[in-house]
Order: sequence, then C-alpha cells, then structure tokens
Amino acid sequence: MSLKLLLKVWRQSSPADEGHFETYNPDDVNEDMSFLEMLDVVNESLIAQGKEPIAFDHDCREGICGSCGMVINGIPHGPKKLTTTCQLHMRNFKDGDTITVEPWRSTSFPVVKDLVVDRSAFDRIIQAGGYIAAPTGSARDGNETLISKPTADLAFEAAACIGCGACVAACPNGAGQLFTSAKLAHLNLLPQGQPERWSRTIAMVDTMEEYFGSCTNYGECEAACPKGISLDFIAKMNRDYLKAKFRDRRYTHTVDTSDAGG
Repeated sequence: MSLKLLLKVWRQSSPADEGHFETYNPDDVNEDMSFLEMLDVVNESLIAQGKEPIAFDHDCREGICGSCGMVINGIPHGPKKLTTTCQLHMRNFKDGDTITVEPWRSTSFPVVKDLVVDRSAFDRIIQAGGYIAAPTGSARDGNETLISKPTADLAFEAAACIGCGACVAACPNGAGQLFTSAKLAHLNLLPQGQPERWSRTIAMVDTMEEYFGSCTNYGECEAACPKGISLDFIAKMNRDYLKAKFRDRRYTHTVDTSDAGG
C-alpha cells in the first residue's frame, strides 16, 4: 500500500545556523519501508532536483549500532516502543499523516547538520572507564570463570544498551544516567570487572556529570529506550558511587593518619 505523507524535517546547514523546518510531500512511500528507507526516497528526489539531501546518521540498520536516532512526532525513535528508527516501518503511520522529524534536543548533543548530532560526550564517558584492564596473552577458557545465571542475565540486559542517546533526548533534564549506569553495570556485575569496579564508577559518573543533567526520576529515559534498559541500573550505579566514594575517603583518611603519625 502506498502512503501520501506530509513531512516536516528539521534542516540546519551547520552548528552556527539557526535551523528551520522544511516541508516535503513524498508520494511514493510503501508501508513496508523502514523510516530510513522513506528518508532515502526523499533524498533521492532532492538529489534529482539538484537540492541538498537531508543529513541523518545510519549504519547497520538492524537496531544494533544506535546511530539512527531522531525525534519523530516528539518521541525519540518514533511511536513504537522498543524500536529503533531504522526498524520503525511506515505501516505504523496512516495515509495523509503529518510527520515531524527533528534531531535529539539536548545541550550535550549539539546539532552538526540537519538530523545529525554530536554524541561524543558518550564517548568520553566510555573513555573514562568503560573497559577492563586485562593482561595480554592467549585467550582464557570461556568456562574458567564461573558466573551465576541471574548475574549473567542481568549483565547481558545492561549490555544491550546501544548508546543511541534516546534516554537523554527524552529526559527533561537532559540526564545521561541510564546510559552510564548500563555501561557500568555490564562490567561491574561480572567477575572480570571487579578489580576496577570502584575507580571505574567514580571516573565514569564524574565524567557524566560534566556533560549531562541530574536524574530526578521522571522515568522518560526508560520509556524511550529502544532496548528497554531498566531504571534499576541507575539505582545500582548510585549505590556503587556512594560505596566508591566512601572507600576512597576511608583510604585517604588512613593514608593521611599514617603520614601524620610518621
């Protein structure tokens, strides 16, 4: 079935440009197309007319890479829950619908061009501690480290985060706690992540707070997350952060007392 739509797409030529909405009337949209395929059709028409195509991020188009994020009718990734933009199909819209498409709206994600935003703040959080230090050498046997099924399942749930930024775009505070807590949990829950658990938590949370707002439990992040990451991970992150700070203060106090006594 072919759909006729009215598209209102945010166009912004550069970070310095104020930006504006432009209207398009694609009339060759099939209901089996994905949302990105629909934008491809619009871009093909624009290129044929000698006009600048709409810039938008995309890569795998399989709901894994997290690059396809955009706000569709005021909802990050669009109206269908637990779905990325690339997996949102046009059958979720009706013939004659008006669809408004915008980039993520957050100070921490400045617009680069059109629907493309700079999400390097997430990269800085990962660089601060989103890894484990492991000695080089041959690979360890996969069954050598025993992990309970509940723990493995919980870590896997956290690792499902694709870092798209929908949580930040949906949050009234522009908070990055859901992303950060997911990245912390999938490492802090596993035995391999324990040696650096406390230093990792402090480093990643402190870096997050440089770029993102504070969490006040609106819950919009969980509602918008295409992978259904739970708010429970934020609670786990907060507990670990408090424990890490307590351990850090206790260690510093011990060292200071020793130095003073010496």
